[in-house]
Amino acid sequence: MWWVPFACAEPFPAAFVVTGVQLPGGVPVELAIRDGLVVASGPTVEHVGPRVDFAGRFVVPAFIDSHVHLAYLPMGDEMLDGGVAGVLDLAAPLTRRPETPGMRTRWSGPMITSVGGYPVTSWGAGGYGAEVAGPAAARRAVEANADAGATVIKVPFEAPELDDPTLQAVVDEAHRRGLLVVAHALDDAGAARAAAFGVDGLAHTPLEPLAPATVDAWRHGFVISTLAAFGGGDAAVDNLRRLRSAGATVLYGTDFGNTSTPGIDPAEIEALRRAGLDGTAILEAATTAPATRWGFGELGALTPGHAASWLVLERDPSVDPSALGRGGEVFVDGQPRSR
Repeated sequence: MWWVPFACAEPFPAAFVVTGVQLPGGVPVELAIRDGLVVASGPTVEHVGPRVDFAGRFVVPAFIDSHVHLAYLPMGDEMLDGGVAGVLDLAAPLTRRPETPGMRTRWSGPMITSVGGYPVTSWGAGGYGAEVAGPAAARRAVEANADAGATVIKVPFEAPELDDPTLQAVVDEAHRRGLLVVAHALDDAGAARAAAFGVDGLAHTPLEPLAPATVDAWRHGFVISTLAAFGGGDAAVDNLRRLRSAGATVLYGTDFGNTSTPGIDPAEIEALRRAGLDGTAILEAATTAPATRWGFGELGALTPGHAASWLVLERDPSVDPSALGRGGEVFVDGQPRSR
């Protein structure tokens, strides 16, 4: 029996087999799906249930966007439709945790900032920043975010910044609770200070040229790209290239909410390519690397035990990375997204 995606009104089956697809690089693969999970994958699998044949196209895991603001711009369904099945929301009020059925979400809660600090006097008024004065208040803010389910703490490095004892209290309390800390740091001074205080990663690629010592300080850390959100300037692109060459892990992120393209952003794909990432590296930055970093154990791969969430492309993204931003047939948990 053949099953043609999106061509009939019948309910999609709980068990089916995907045929006719190739992994990036041209390796043929079949996927057996049951109850939203991949239960077998390989050159051939046992055909239980109908077949979904994609006739020579390419299949990749659904993306994870490591920097969004879905509480600010609630378009989770549109993100799913565009091939993104996991997100890290990096600033949301404690009372507005973003949730979309089918979307795996991690979040930071509000940024922990100084009194009158970023973003409370701009776009983040209304709970997107938690203002603290002193180490005790900083520890309480981390506790409040953690109790609300945060797995990451975000700290801005824009004037007025947290003083040294307060910043150290944030980092120490977060790490004591097993939480990562990410820095909103757009210049060299902020990125260098964040590294010196033990912050784990950069929420953006900094915009001004980084000093060699700053690049080296991040060699064991990670950086979330967000290049297109700031125009994809040459300095930021070069910073990402240098950070990656030094050893930093690159994670795909768009700053959606401050940008407005839901799903996989073709501008971010092109900016990553300019920064020296080939198609294989871009896929890693959007699938396996963030799945490991943020604890999305069910995403990031198309092997048994993982969610049946994927994107079917016309072209091989390892050869043509722009194929990732052109859209395709999207499945989330074994179900096609409506078109």
